Amino acid sequence: MSNLNNIITQICPIILCGMGMTLVISTGGIDISVGSVMALSGVLTAKLMTSMGLVPAILASLIVCIGVGCFTGVMVGKLKLQAMVVTLGLMLGIRGVAQVLCGGRDIYLNKLGEVGEQLSFLGTYKLGKVIPIQIIPIVLSIVIVWIIIEKTVLGRRIQAVGDSIKSSSLSGINTARTMMIVYGMSALFAAFAGVFQTAKVAVAAGSSLGQLAELDAIAAVVIGGTPMRGGKARVIGTVVGALIMQMITLTCVMNDIPSQYAQVFKAIIIVFAVFIQREKRK
Repeated sequence: MSNLNNIITQICPIILCGMGMTLVISTGGIDISVGSVMALSGVLTAKLMTSMGLVPAILASLIVCIGVGCFTGVMVGKLKLQAMVVTLGLMLGIRGVAQVLCGGRDIYLNKLGEVGEQLSFLGTYKLGKVIPIQIIPIVLSIVIVWIIIEKTVLGRRIQAVGDSIKSSSLSGINTARTMMIVYGMSALFAAFAGVFQTAKVAVAAGSSLGQLAELDAIAAVVIGGTPMRGGKARVIGTVVGALIMQMITLTCVMNDIPSQYAQVFKAIIIVFAVFIQREKRK
């Protein structure tokens, strides 16, 4: 049970970022700024909650991050810029903003008084004293994205854009708005991941929070079967991919294997997953 709880708490940011990344990649794009958005969300929440309270601070940070995501969507969908280039610039810029906001120093929640304890409690609370509260955002994100993809017109438009953005535009789909929604949702999920990660580790670190989260999210999506060229989204596959990535990390930790080897194993699996997709295209 202890290992299961550990997996749930550790996999939460991967699942949340992975769900947003599934939507983005299914449009044929990519978002490598999610780790920096996590840092911005965590730092903003820690900075604002002493003056605004916990819930308003979380809401404010979510709104700011959604704005960042929508900006990305406009740049990609309206101005037709390369998603990789745009999100690379934002990855660097947003990380820098997060570091400026915290003054280059980590913000420890135990030094923020009662409101800091409240946020820390959010990261350690267990439902029924057994299941970590992180299970709630995990389940909600999976259900929401699955419903969007499988049951809504928006989901069909997202996958149509991934098949061919030109054909989608000619058929009457507002591709720019679709992109803005998709990147906005990706930022929203990343922002939630940043809040829960900050609560779990009890520190808002602009330099390290969410570092390499985008790589784990992309790996989970690719391993789960969502093609990088877009046109199809496999939500449950992303969950399986995230579990595989986390199990590799956990196995290395439990067997005293250096973390560098875990990165090598992950890289091999990613390349193999891309190779399988190539065979399917043939």
